[in-house]
Amino acid sequence: MDISSELAAVASRIEQITGSPVQLPGLPAPGPTDQTSSFAAMLQAQMNSGEVDSSLGDVAGAADAPAMIPPAQIDSLVGDNAEAQDVDPALLKAIIANESGFNANATSKVGAQGLMQLMPATAAALGVTNAYDPAQNVAGGTKYIKGLLDRFNGDVRLAVAAYNAGPGAVEKYGGVPPYAETQNYVQNVLASYAKYRASDTP
Repeated sequence: MDISSELAAVASRIEQITGSPVQLPGLPAPGPTDQTSSFAAMLQAQMNSGEVDSSLGDVAGAADAPAMIPPAQIDSLVGDNAEAQDVDPALLKAIIANESGFNANATSKVGAQGLMQLMPATAAALGVTNAYDPAQNVAGGTKYIKGLLDRFNGDVRLAVAAYNAGPGAVEKYGGVPPYAETQNYVQNVLASYAKYRASDTP
């Protein structure tokens, strides 16, 4: 049995699915691609290492939705919606990373769906008819976080907390609610936000 040829076949299949080359042990490194942005390249590396799924133990997949879309497509959706809604694209990437691990097929144990993990009622209120459709999901999620930023006077920390716990909880406590999940979520999203802002700097 030729292990290297099997590894090459696996790498080829992963590249077909994700739209980007991968590096598996024992195979030569893939050549650079001019069309892949720095974010898409970073996301592909995180997907390859499994890093993006480290805090997403309660997220499962929906049977009728695509498991992954190419990083360049996510980057494009984020960029278009960020510009349309005047939201920092790095913040959208940070939310997607922590909500779904960039998995358009993700479904949480409480029923949140897609890349930005929209609850069905929230999705419906935002005009999203299929939360597993990446374009609809990112458009709806961007509109939602924009509304939260406006509600909390541009305070990213409070808007992120509200994205997790709901705006009512943030207003009730006058800040990040004293829930361990929300406090960890805010810390993780802000850390990701800083990372993506740094990577997007020309």
